Amino acid sequence: MKMLGVLGGMSWESTSVYYRLINQGVAQRLGGLASAPLLLHSVNFAEVAQLQREARWTQAGELLGQAAAGLERAGAQGLLIATNTMHKVADEVAAMARLPLLHIADATGAAMRAAGVRRAAFVGTRFSMEDRSIVIDRLERHGTPVLVPEPDDRALMHRVIFDELCRGVISPASRVEVVALIARQAARGADAVVLGCTEIGLLIDAGCSPLPCFDTTALHAAAAVDWMLEDRA
Repeated sequence: MKMLGVLGGMSWESTSVYYRLINQGVAQRLGGLASAPLLLHSVNFAEVAQLQREARWTQAGELLGQAAAGLERAGAQGLLIATNTMHKVADEVAAMARLPLLHIADATGAAMRAAGVRRAAFVGTRFSMEDRSIVIDRLERHGTPVLVPEPDDRALMHRVIFDELCRGVISPASRVEVVALIARQAARGADAVVLGCTEIGLLIDAGCSPLPCFDTTALHAAAAVDWMLEDRA
C-alpha cells in the first residue's frame, strides 16, 4: 500500500471520521487485520478559522503547506486535505509538499456523474458556498451544474457548522432546520445535495435528507482507499 499524508483537524470531528472510513475501507478490501498506513498532521483549527475569518488565505496556505511538506519528509506519497474549505489553497499546499493531491471535488463530481445527477445543491461553509472557485467550479467540470442556497440559508448552514458540528454538538433542532433547507433546494430544482463540508455528514444522511446525499467526507475517504491500493489491483 502507498502511504497517505492527511492534513486534518479542520475540524478534528470530521478528521476522526476520515480515519475510521479509510481504515474500514482498507480492511474490507484486504481482510484480516489490514489497516491503512497513514501520516496525520492535525492542525489547531482555532488558528486556521481565524485566518479564514480575516481572509488571510495566503498565510493559511503557508501554514498548511509547511505541515504538508513535513508529511512528505516523513514518507507520505500522496496528500489529502480533510476539509472542503481549505481546498481554496490546495494547489499551493500540494506545490509546497511536492506530492500528488487527492482533490475532494474530483471524488464527489465523479460520483454525481456516475449517478446521473442533473443539478445538485451544495451546502457547506459560507466560504465554500460563496467562493465557487474553492470546490464548486471543479465539481461542475465533471458535468453537473451546482446551485447554492439563498443568503439566509447560507448563514444558517455556516452557523450550524462552526457553532455546533465543529464542536461536537449534534442538535435535533438544527437537523430539522437543515432538512428544511435541503427541501428548499429541491424546490429550486436540485435533484441531489452535496454535503460540502466534512462535518455535515455528522448531522445529515440519506435517512433524513429529502434529496439523495453525496457526502464529500465518505467519497473522499473512498477515493483515498482506491489510491492507496491501486498498485495491488
